[in-house]
Amino acid sequence: MDTEAWAALFLIAAPVWFNVTFAMLAKRFDYPAVLREPAGAILERFRAGGDGLVWTWWAFAASALLLVPAVLLLAATATRGGTLVAIATVIGVLAALGQLLGLLRWSYLVPWLARAHEGASTPGERATLEITFEAFHRFLGVGVGEHLGYLFTGLWTALIGVAIARDGVVAGWLGWVGLVVGLGLIAGSTEFLGSNEERGWKLAGDAVPIVYIVWSLWLVALGIALVL
Repeated sequence: MDTEAWAALFLIAAPVWFNVTFAMLAKRFDYPAVLREPAGAILERFRAGGDGLVWTWWAFAASALLLVPAVLLLAATATRGGTLVAIATVIGVLAALGQLLGLLRWSYLVPWLARAHEGASTPGERATLEITFEAFHRFLGVGVGEHLGYLFTGLWTALIGVAIARDGVVAGWLGWVGLVVGLGLIAGSTEFLGSNEERGWKLAGDAVPIVYIVWSLWLVALGIALVL
């Protein structure tokens, strides 16, 4: 296959993999609604999910890795390069790494916490494990995975959208759509920032899933446009 075909493959595969594995987590683990439950309840539900749930989380995290070749190949095929594209590409790779680091805790840290929580002999031990879960959830999950992940994904989408609209290698309107979607993701990255840290900004929380669906469709549209 030529470069355009490989770019199209990863641009389509990345969002499809992301949405399929997300749907699997929603069905098996009631994700993301389950995260609003107390830490102890989350750990108990995770433990009940068994090895299959651990593998599902690993597969969901792997969707971030698929974004890396998509970012690199899109820069090489749908733009004419330049400083803007180079900056966007670096940010796109950082977005993938941020989301990967945030999600991997579910395959390596949380299984251990869930086992230890089940075997804890005193309320104090369980409370310590629940605090540990909450601490990593807020730092790796909310801080790295969601805030930095959404922020870098939004910046990459907006910048590469401007480059596409400017260069005209594919339909210019796809670039402007990318700019709007990217700005939406950037706004969504502030859900738990500042005064919203405790409860979250409801508008951003409600909007992010919708924006991510549009973002997924945008990636697929770019992939199709490259091979038509």
